[in-house]
Amino acid sequence: MNTKIYKEVFSLANDLMSFANKKDQVGFDACYAQLKKICDDNDNTDKDHPVQWEALADFNDDIEQAIALYNKALLKAEAINSKDYLSSIGYSKALLQVEFGDSEGAIESLEKAKIHSNKIIDKELKAEIHDLLKELQEA
Repeated sequence: MNTKIYKEVFSLANDLMSFANKKDQVGFDACYAQLKKICDDNDNTDKDHPVQWEALADFNDDIEQAIALYNKALLKAEAINSKDYLSSIGYSKALLQVEFGDSEGAIESLEKAKIHSNKIIDKELKAEIHDLLKELQEA
């Protein structure tokens, strides 16, 4: 990924968190618009990367739109065969699916994320995926 774009996305994500914590909707909306512009400008270019789409989904308040953005991020992660992103995006998507009342969809997302997580180092993410999947399957 282009380092300049990564730094921009990371900085915007931090700003979005700050605006959200301060309950500054105007600042949040302006920052989100900047992040969306980066995603749109880089879409289907050599600068495109799942991290920008994942961040956009992370900060979208509309569950259906966020899930659609996670799906787009998953496609980008599949294109570069990034097990880390496939795992983290799949987990984040599953959390929203649970919130949306779609346990079946969440289980499907988690099963895929679990397969991908076999190839990653992040033990905490692996455990979170495993635990949520087990909880949903036992419910």
